Amino acid sequence: MRGKGLLLFISLFVLSIVLVGCGGSDSEADGEGGDGKEGKTVGIAMPTKSSERWVADGSNMVDKLEELGYATDLQYAEDVVENQVSQIENMITKGVDILVIASIDGEALTEVLEQAENLDIPVISYDRLIMNSDHVSYYATFDNFQVGVLQGEYIEEQLGLNDGEGPFNIELFAGSPDDNNAYFFWDGAMSVLEPYIEEEQLVVQSDQMSFEQGATLRWDGSKAQERMDNLLSAHYSSEDIDVVYSPFDGISRGVISSLKAVGYGSDNKPMPIVTGQDAELSSIKSIIAGEQTQTIFKDTRQLADAAVDMVESVLSDEEPEINDTETYDNGVKVVPSYLLEPTSVDVDNYEEILVDTEYYSEDDF
Repeated sequence: MRGKGLLLFISLFVLSIVLVGCGGSDSEADGEGGDGKEGKTVGIAMPTKSSERWVADGSNMVDKLEELGYATDLQYAEDVVENQVSQIENMITKGVDILVIASIDGEALTEVLEQAENLDIPVISYDRLIMNSDHVSYYATFDNFQVGVLQGEYIEEQLGLNDGEGPFNIELFAGSPDDNNAYFFWDGAMSVLEPYIEEEQLVVQSDQMSFEQGATLRWDGSKAQERMDNLLSAHYSSEDIDVVYSPFDGISRGVISSLKAVGYGSDNKPMPIVTGQDAELSSIKSIIAGEQTQTIFKDTRQLADAAVDMVESVLSDEEPEINDTETYDNGVKVVPSYLLEPTSVDVDNYEEILVDTEYYSEDDF
């Protein structure tokens, strides 16, 4: 009996060593949905990889969250609403502890967020406000009205409008009507430009002056190019265009392709002022080349920091830092927000703003 007891003791001892060698219960975050900080996983739903800024947003958040020990589940929906809804549903099913969502269509997530609410999964709206849902805990974004103001002020300054210069021909482009931010960009820009349009220092030859007329679904550069083609052929056969207000770099590049096709950018036909947003690498190269004129830089590293701080606070049952509780009404509630400041960039300051801060390197250009 003593021999059997000793053998059993040795067997149990060896088994305990093997189990310890297989790893304990607190595994490291690996970004693939495993156990994260205190076993917590952050689901991140991004709209598309076709825009450089969303790739940067996603990777910045993953890097920062994994440094803190969280697991992450990052998904891109390639601007297909149904894909994003399905991806969020899968994250909920897999048991993520919090969702960070940059929506494709801010109106399309009401039902899937009800699923999150039923399971007490908090939701942070990232850069684009999620509409018509009570289950949006917080919102991290830039001051989107100020984005438009900076674009409008750049046009005002470059043309000397405040000194009475003009008239100048302008055409107006707007963002995607399913993105709440697009209305803020437009309203900010029009707060500067509209008085000059009324005084006819700025003349819209097409008479297309409403958001709906200028809207560009999904911020699609090819759609912007097609609209610009039509505007040029219908209204500028005998007139030159001096300014194109564009809210986004992808739209700007489509506009510029259309302009170049009819001779703008040559020695005897200078490129009009073309604004933009997001400081995408290809657009900075275009600015350096003298095509696009200006863009708005929104440092995705700072936005990722703000979102990660919100995640940390919410998962720790603490109140995150908020600096706006009035502006962003999603139709059901005013969502507590943290707003970052955007920066205007052109050929004169891109090195200081983008290279000196190591957002890009000189080699990128």
